[in-house]
Amino acid sequence: MTASTAPGPGPSAPSVAPETLLDGTNRGSDVAVMKWLIRTRQADLDHPGFRRWVVPLLCAGLGLPALRNAANGIGAAVPTVLVLIVAFCVPLLWRQQRPVLVFALTSAVSAVALTLDADTGAESARIVALLNVGRSVRPAQLAVCLGIAVAQTTVAVVVRGAEQPNEQFLQTPVLAIVQSALVAAVAAAGLVGRVMNAYIRALHDRAVRLEVERDQRARLAAAAERARVAREMHDILGHTLAVIVGLAGGAAGLTETKPKRGAETLRIIADSGRGALAELRRLLAVIGEERDTEDGSPLAPQPGLADLDPLLERVRGAGPTVTLHTQGALTGLAPGLQLAVYRVVQESLTNTLKHAAPDTTVHVTLATDDTSVHATVEDAGPARTPHSPAPQGEGRGLVGMRERAALYGGSVTAGPNAQGGWTVDAHFRTATTPPPPHTAPTEKRPA
Repeated sequence: MTASTAPGPGPSAPSVAPETLLDGTNRGSDVAVMKWLIRTRQADLDHPGFRRWVVPLLCAGLGLPALRNAANGIGAAVPTVLVLIVAFCVPLLWRQQRPVLVFALTSAVSAVALTLDADTGAESARIVALLNVGRSVRPAQLAVCLGIAVAQTTVAVVVRGAEQPNEQFLQTPVLAIVQSALVAAVAAAGLVGRVMNAYIRALHDRAVRLEVERDQRARLAAAAERARVAREMHDILGHTLAVIVGLAGGAAGLTETKPKRGAETLRIIADSGRGALAELRRLLAVIGEERDTEDGSPLAPQPGLADLDPLLERVRGAGPTVTLHTQGALTGLAPGLQLAVYRVVQESLTNTLKHAAPDTTVHVTLATDDTSVHATVEDAGPARTPHSPAPQGEGRGLVGMRERAALYGGSVTAGPNAQGGWTVDAHFRTATTPPPPHTAPTEKRPA
């Protein structure tokens, strides 16, 4: 038989385990059958000429008894039987490329054999051709070929039955029905094999697609984690370095004129550096799924709004005058929301240290109600003079603020104000309020 219901990828397709195709089924028999089908199909793909030649040779082998009978003077002559066997079997070599044509040729040869009353024994070639039609062509074409095959089978049974005695001729209708049913079953087997092949190929494609999607999700998760780490490190290092640079610039002169004030400034620098190192150690420990530091001490929690005062003190130590106005129960907010607000305020103050003059005035306003949190950081400028340049950012600061606000259904607006300085205005929604449709926040100047 030429039909093969064995699934399996082509030679260049990715290999997928049968357990994956069967969606993790625990039935070992199903997996064993699937493995056998895959091996059979792969062997067929690796040796395409084997099945092409073996099937016609098997059909020709079934004609050897007819040739022996012809040589003994029974039935048609040997040359006639031999020609009919060749005419039955040779077209099968092209049964996959031209299934309908091969079926038509074998049906024509069968009609000739019936006319000559020659028993070739190779009429199984017509069944093979019909099976291949079921595996290859459209249902309408299959129905036509099946009708021809059933009609030809019925006529052959009736013609040969007419030569039998009357009591055996009465069995002809039953025999015709049985043989016609067998012919229809062959066509149905070809159709079912085609459907099963298509279904298993779809399973294979789905398994390959799921593996690709799993790898893509893993890469996206890794990229998101890298972005989160980069944002956290930018917030930590950017702010701390800006404070240290501002303090170090003033401490150089104070150590000579006001040693006590210079020493205090250096202590602030040291505290800022230690705080940054602690935050980096905590961040790296979380990435490494550790819970304690190397010396066994527990890690400090992520900063919240209660930690704003130390943050503002560090900024004041760098020169700016910073005031804080609060409204509402800020410390009762969710820890994640407090961290987001804290980071936005921290980044805004960092940008002030980078871009505004050291003696600027900064107003930080935080207000919350039942549905939202509003944070405003406004400095009075002026911008730094060319003689005291500040490090230029690369745009990551406002991007990070925008992403943090978007996590809570909010937005960030940044731009110059009427006092000649800069204002950052951030809105967050509390966790009890469903976030609105995302809208892109406004960004007017890179940080």
